[in-house]
This record gives sequence, C-alpha cells and structure tokens, in this order.
Amino acid sequence: MSESQRFKDHHREAHVFASRLVVVALLMALLMSVLVLRYYSLQVTDHLAYATQSDRNRVHVQPIAPTRGLIYDRNGVLLAENRPSYTLSLVRERVPDLNATLQLLQTLVDVTPGDIERFSEQLTQRRRPFEATPLRYRLTEEEIARLAVNEYRLDGVEVDAQLVRHYPFGDLFAHSVGYVGRISESDLIHFDEDDYRRYSGTHSLGKVGLEREYENLLLGQVGHQNVETNARGRVLRVLDRAAPSPGQDLRLHMDIRLQQTAVAALDGRRGAVVALDVASGGVLAAVSLPSYDPNLFVTGISFADYRLLNESVDNPLFNRLVQGQYPAGSTLKPVLGLAGLHHGIVDPAYSVPDPGYYQLPGSSHLYRDWRRHGHGDRVNLKQAVVESCNTYFYDLGHRMGVDSMHSFGSRFGLGARTEVDIPTERQGIWPSRDWKRSARGLPWFPGDNLNMAIGQGDVLTTPMQLAVVAATLANRGVRHRPQIISTIGEIPQVPHVVDVLQVSDEHWDFMFDAMGDVVHGPRGTAQGIRRGAAYRMGGKTGTAQAVATAQGERYDSEALQERHRAHALFIGFAPLENPQIAVVVIVENAESGAGVAAPIARRLFDAYLSDQFAIREDYE
Repeated sequence: MSESQRFKDHHREAHVFASRLVVVALLMALLMSVLVLRYYSLQVTDHLAYATQSDRNRVHVQPIAPTRGLIYDRNGVLLAENRPSYTLSLVRERVPDLNATLQLLQTLVDVTPGDIERFSEQLTQRRRPFEATPLRYRLTEEEIARLAVNEYRLDGVEVDAQLVRHYPFGDLFAHSVGYVGRISESDLIHFDEDDYRRYSGTHSLGKVGLEREYENLLLGQVGHQNVETNARGRVLRVLDRAAPSPGQDLRLHMDIRLQQTAVAALDGRRGAVVALDVASGGVLAAVSLPSYDPNLFVTGISFADYRLLNESVDNPLFNRLVQGQYPAGSTLKPVLGLAGLHHGIVDPAYSVPDPGYYQLPGSSHLYRDWRRHGHGDRVNLKQAVVESCNTYFYDLGHRMGVDSMHSFGSRFGLGARTEVDIPTERQGIWPSRDWKRSARGLPWFPGDNLNMAIGQGDVLTTPMQLAVVAATLANRGVRHRPQIISTIGEIPQVPHVVDVLQVSDEHWDFMFDAMGDVVHGPRGTAQGIRRGAAYRMGGKTGTAQAVATAQGERYDSEALQERHRAHALFIGFAPLENPQIAVVVIVENAESGAGVAAPIARRLFDAYLSDQFAIREDYE
C-alpha cells in the first residue's frame, strides 16, 4: 500500500463533494428562479405593456378628416363644395429610402419640383408619427394604375381618396367666399395642442374670406380608426372606428344672379360693387374686380401662377370691397346736407351765390366747382344735391365745421370698420381735429372743412362703408351691420342694428325727394338711368379725384395717365318710396359717376326688382 493511499481521507472528500453539490444545486435553483421570475414578468406583470408594443408594429390609430361644411347662396346654389380626389401620400416612417422613392415616383407620375418642395416643407412641420404626408393631388386613373402595378416597390406610399375643396364659379366669389389652402409653417406657429388634434388628418384651412372667418364652424370634428397593417404598412383591416362630425353648412344673403349682373356690368373694369338688403343689412352682392380663380390655391398654387397674380399691375389679389380706400367725393353730400338741416345750420330755403368757385373770408384761394361757371346765380340745398354743386357744400362745410360733420358722419359708420364678416377690413378715414393732430402732426385748418364737405381731402372710404351709408340713408337712420351669412346650419342669423339716428321726418322726406330728383329730375346728374324704369330710384353720383390738381389749374383728363384719372362713384337705393336694395358702385379711373357708375347700379336694381316690376331691357 502506498503512502498516499494510507493517508487518504474519504470522509473529508465526501464532505467536499457534498458541499460542491449543494453550491451547484443552489446556483441552479437561483438561475431557475431568475428565469421563472423573468417569465412571470413577461407573461403576467408586464404582459400588457409588451403586448401594446407588439401591436404597434401592426395596429395604428389613424385620424379621419371631417367633411368640410358647404357654402350656398340665398337660392341654394352651391358656391363651395367638396370633390373626391385621389391623393398620393407618403408615410415617412415606413419609407426605407426617401430620395430613392421620390425618384421612382417621378418616373411613374407627374411629380413637379414644386410638389417635392412643398412635400419637404411639410415633413419639417410638426406632425404625428406614421401620419401620411401628401405629395400629389388629383391623380389620374392612368397614374393610379401605374402606382398599383408598382406597389411592391413602394413601401410607405399610399393612394387615398380624399375630399378636396372646389369652387364651381371660379373667380365670381373669390373676394367674398375666399378659399382654403395648405396648412403652412406660419399657420402652425399659432396652433396649440387642441388645434393639432383638430387638424390631424386635415391638410388645409381657410385662408381668406368666409372660409377664414367661419373656419371653426366649417371644419367639423376629427374622427379616428384603429387599423391593422402588414409588415409593409399596408392596411389589412379596420379594427374599430369613431366617425368624424362634418362641418356646418353656410347659406349666404348673396344672390348669384346679382353677382353675375354686377360682374357683367363692370365689363372688365377695375372697381367694386356692393348691394345690401335695406331691411336686414344682408350683403346681396359683393364684387371686386379684377378677381382670380381660388381653385389655384386649394392644393398649393404654383410659383409661376402666384407670381403672375402677385405682380399684376391690376392687383387681382387685392380685395377692394373692404381694403380699397377711396375718396367718397360727392356721394357724401346727402349725408352732410342732412347734417346741415339737422343741426339747423341751413334750411331748404337757404341759398348761396355760385360763380363757379368759393373763397374763405380773408383768403385769395379759390375752391372751384366742377362746373366752370357755376350752377346759377344762387343755389339752394336741393339744387346742390341734384346738380352736385360743390360751391354750396363749401359754404356748408365752412358754416358747420369739422366737429359737427365728424359727429354726424360717424353715425353713418364713416371712419370705422363695418364689422362685415370678411376678415382684414380697413376702417377708412373720417377726419377730425384729433385725428389730424395725431396722424399729420398739424392743426385743423378752415380749408380742411371745405375739402371734407365734398368728400375729398383726407376723406377715405371703403366700398362696404359707402354701402352702409347708402343703406342707412334708405333706412332713414337705422344702421345695420352688413352680414354675408344668413343661416348657419339650420339657425338663421338675426340682423344686428348698430345705431339709430334720430332725424325729423321732414328732413328725411326732403333728402329722399332730392335724391329722387338726382335720377328722375330734369337736371339730375344721374337722369340718364331713369329711362324705361318701372319704379323710382334715389341716388347720388360722385367723381373723386385720385390725384390733386394745383391751384389755378383745371382737371384735364387727356393730360393724365389713365390710372391717375378720377374715380367714378354712385350710391343709391330703390324703390324710392319703400327702399329694398341699396347699391354702391366704384369704378377706378372711369371719371364719370353719372355715365359709368350709375348705369351699373341701374342694372342691379332691375335684376333685384324684376319679379315686382315689368323691367325693360332697352333703357340704355
């Protein structure tokens, strides 16, 4: 027996082996416990979280854009509708190589550099993950077929049917109804979290006109749906759906017949026409020419088209209805004549000499009448209105002063926004002492009274303001806020009375008689439009200088560039005995209120009153 065998301790070795076995068993038990705990965590404790993460690979929440509300005229003619259109969109998160995909799409469909630029701009804007970004609208059937054939090569590319805004009458209502356009970065700056939610799935909003003013009502409420997709992101089925709420429809006071009549009567000339319902202040017609096709803006106007509109010398994008500010000229003489009667400055018998000019006491400056030798030896108020005598109103302005003129004219809405439901309205200028000191840094001079009395000098009005003046005259002092919308959904909009001017019936009767003679009197400045009329009209012509004429010089049309010539104006209402419609016409640089503007108003009167009177078509 060897020495190593003689000294071997079997008991110790058995103990060591047993100890090692226990350690291994404990280690195996510990590892098994960790495995069981992890399994329990995956299957029980965190099951919902991991199941949700898994579902995200195949289940997505998609917003459903609401149907935008429709816009109708007073007779139910559709002015703004939604047309189905197939749209090519990309889901950025599912496109493996964006540049390669865009290059491939350009070989399949007509994708312009402008489309790609707008698409890239939208990708930089805030958006929800897996939200489709439109690249091209209004795909043709042939383009849809090409995309379908190449679907296997176009991961993340979608073709969906969407409703796109369309304006059937093109430029006819561009400056009133307005248009929608793509949501831009400047729009998103003003968005809050609620706006991001409301506009998810929607790529456009109202930009101008009624589309902008009533955006919240027209938009509707967004819906959503849970969809299951495959590995390529293609929708396999809809799991559940919450339908969107459509926007509310709008019905207008506007009448397409009057709108078409006004456009035809302007015959391509620059200017504006507004017609109001005397009883309610409803806007029956509102035309600003030249105009433009709002459909160009709906899915994004091309740079070439926008440059053409923006750089046009005629400025078709400019809304003359509420942004154009023009000297009112003689159209304000009925208002100021009424002010003279109301304040007791003059009476119907008061008259002034008219040599063809007026001089302030102690001044050599001649304030000339438009008629070189005047209107007769002496002129009273009625003759001054009927024949538009400046000399009489120079004297009246001097006697009445700026404070009385400003106070009375303000009651007709001069110098203030009308609050018509078209955004970006300007307020014009109805000057006062404080206004001139603030705006010009100068005191009020006596000569300023004279210019103000004939609607010149610093006086500026918008066509919408003048329409309110005409309607307030026709309504004998009741001033309504002009309103384009008559019904929202099924709810009629109540007319809003802004002011009621208390003037004696005697003075109103006098001014109605004078304005009636402007049209129907033998010496009235607008007598040319009375021929063949089956009703009586009241009106006032105006010719407002666009540029000043130096002292001692006469207005010479031939010496002026066409765009420096005087504007032609007319305000009026009909029928005279019970006015129903008030009309304002401004034709830029047309010079003759009687010869150009007044006949346009007559055509609108005829169109509106044709169902009450036997209207002749050959009066001109």
